[in-house]
Amino acid sequence: MQLLHRRGMAALGLFLLSAPLLATASFAQAPGGQAPAVGVAPVTRTPVTETNEFIGRIDAPQRVDLMPRLTAFLEKREFEEGTEVRQGDLLFRLERGPFEAQLQIARASAAEADAQLQNANITLSRAQALLNTVAGQRSNVDTALAAQRSAQAQLLSSQASVRQAQINLDYTEIRAPVTGRIGRAALTQGNVVTPSSGALATIVSQDPMYVSFTVPMRTLVDVRARYAERGGLNAVKLRLRLPGGRSYGETGTLNFVDIDVGRDTDSVLLRGTIPNPQAPGGYRELTANQIVNVVVEAVEPVQMLTISRAAVLSDARGDFVYVIAAENKAERRTVRMGRQSTPERAVIEDGLREGENVVVDGLQRVRPGQPVNPSPANGPANAPGNAPGNAPGNGAARPAQGG
Repeated sequence: MQLLHRRGMAALGLFLLSAPLLATASFAQAPGGQAPAVGVAPVTRTPVTETNEFIGRIDAPQRVDLMPRLTAFLEKREFEEGTEVRQGDLLFRLERGPFEAQLQIARASAAEADAQLQNANITLSRAQALLNTVAGQRSNVDTALAAQRSAQAQLLSSQASVRQAQINLDYTEIRAPVTGRIGRAALTQGNVVTPSSGALATIVSQDPMYVSFTVPMRTLVDVRARYAERGGLNAVKLRLRLPGGRSYGETGTLNFVDIDVGRDTDSVLLRGTIPNPQAPGGYRELTANQIVNVVVEAVEPVQMLTISRAAVLSDARGDFVYVIAAENKAERRTVRMGRQSTPERAVIEDGLREGENVVVDGLQRVRPGQPVNPSPANGPANAPGNAPGNAPGNGAARPAQGG
């Protein structure tokens, strides 16, 4: 009795061990032992826009600190903090009284020097006229000539004092040297400002803006070589991805590559220019020192090998596809996808050749080395009854997620 019980348990164990193998065989083959039907699509060359993405920072092409040029009381602030100003706009008024008085003194001194010069000219003319007479002496002419030249120099000095006094008076009105957005005022009305007081406010230009980003030297060399026949770095354009992932609507161009490579990072600084127009609400989307993602994009697309993203599976060994080989047998092929891959399309950098057919539909019925019944992906293999969602999964492989 015990012997029969042991034999029964052994038979049951053998049946349980063979059940998965029987199930696998039933999934791999169509009813009646026929090769499973699959949908295939060829590997084709498609125009693909190459991109590289880096972390960058927005900079203002012009940044001006408004510094007082003299010592005076701050009488009035003529702008609203945080607004945009235009070149030449009046921003600060300093007290004018003392400097107007200095200008009047300088003008009076210049007038006196001018009168002395006129008198010296008359004296010199008389001395020169008497030189040809008995009363004339050469020494008198020389003395008059020296006096005339001294008066002339004194007039030039006085005129320079007038000019300096006028400049100081003009410094009492601080105007915008550039067009841009002005920040907050560092001092309020009534304070005494001096050349050592620091910046009263700062203006940063708004349109266009610079975007600066660092690129590993290896990447820069690769990009230069890739676009060498299309104009080098001039063959790329810049796009921005704002915080939150939204794409910025304007495109920019590269205009500067730094002359030095960072010793610690082996990277080089690149800079581009990008428009920053006013939005309908009156604001501008780019602000100085803002962090953005910089997408370096080819101006013209490049022909690259592509397949449907649905054909790419992934497991512990990496990304792979099933290629239709000789005798319609499915061959597992490891592939490397490019950065330009999307959820709908996989860009293949290595592993496939143009014209090869890869399995797109019915992947759950495919086993490496087994024959299949291929047809175009939009044919019978893509019918509702054969759609991937209507058949059992293989459990070992899953759709590739990486780009």
